[in-house]
Amino acid sequence: MNLEEISKLKPGDIIKLKKEHPCGTNRWELIRIGMDVKIKCIECQNYISLSRKNFNKSYKKTLERRPDN
Repeated sequence: MNLEEISKLKPGDIIKLKKEHPCGTNRWELIRIGMDVKIKCIECQNYISLSRKNFNKSYKKTLERRPDN
């Protein structure tokens, strides 16, 4: 787990978690970051919320960064 990389995440980034979703994909869009983290599955569009602690344990890497405006 790279806390420095996690601290740079912004809503709209596409991330990869250690375990894949039951639909078979491992790509998630970051929707909200705070005390909890809300992410959306890219494949089936389902939303899940994770505690910050569980998100930090599950996070693997950033696949795409949201373009800065």
